[in-house]
Amino acid sequence: MSTPPQPTATGPAALALAATAARRFYLDGASKSEIAAELGLSRFKVARMLDWARSSGLVRIELHYEGEIDLDLSVRLGAKYGLRRCLVIDSPEDDETLLRANLGRVAAGLLVEIIDRDDILGLAWSRTLMAMRSALTALAPCAVVQLTGALWRPDVDESSIELVRDVARIANGPAFCFYAPMIVPDADTARSLRAQTEVAQAIERFGELTKAIITIGAWAAGQSTVVDAITDTEYEHHKRLGACAELCGIQLDSDGNTLTTALSARIVGIGAEQLHAVPEIIAIAYDTQKAHAVRAAVRGGFVTSLITHGSLARELLELP
Repeated sequence: MSTPPQPTATGPAALALAATAARRFYLDGASKSEIAAELGLSRFKVARMLDWARSSGLVRIELHYEGEIDLDLSVRLGAKYGLRRCLVIDSPEDDETLLRANLGRVAAGLLVEIIDRDDILGLAWSRTLMAMRSALTALAPCAVVQLTGALWRPDVDESSIELVRDVARIANGPAFCFYAPMIVPDADTARSLRAQTEVAQAIERFGELTKAIITIGAWAAGQSTVVDAITDTEYEHHKRLGACAELCGIQLDSDGNTLTTALSARIVGIGAEQLHAVPEIIAIAYDTQKAHAVRAAVRGGFVTSLITHGSLARELLELP
């Protein structure tokens, strides 16, 4: 039996043979051995033919999913930044309230998917995480730990305490929460608060966390609740020090290095080393102005999984 030529050129016979092999392999699910027997070729030649079909463009493979997750962006962004999980939502972006609701709903779905019995879940506080709480209807039994004290916002009535308690109630697990502000006037006050019973009990659980869900702020007005809570002088001082991102009150430079400043000593919440040690850290981020901050958080090892939206994902893909 004669052996058909390999399709290294675009002759009609070679193209037809390659198309036949590709259709059997990609559409019909036939194995390379089965195709080789049908066409009178060696399995090695079939493999080369399928490789040529891919590289020449005769066969194109696309991810197609009509839903709220943009699979193509999710896969490309996750691969570029080495993320364990990456979910990029396909959502209208001109309405921040709607965008936060959609991000929160996807985050709730991810928690349902990955939280196991006896996990210890740490929760930061943000409007997006409040939206996640609203979308969460069930969760495997787990302990829930408050990661930071509260920051007041004029447009939000509920604090991190309500968030932790509600998620723990849904999970039917214990809640470790405390009444304390996130930023206090001086380091002595922060030390006194950390020694209080409820705060100390939560802090003791920081080293036991198995998963945490946080949000990322950029070091700019309107892009971080911490920045919005400090004075203009303090903001400018930390900007000169290289502050690029903020998460749970932890300040990072553009390379993801932790900045230890006078403000750090005034934060009541999880420390950089404690957060960095959590095996699974899920970050939610929106707004293209936070692209450099998100990259910094990933570079610093503070993000293992990311939930974001299309325009920010594309901005992150364009960054070097």
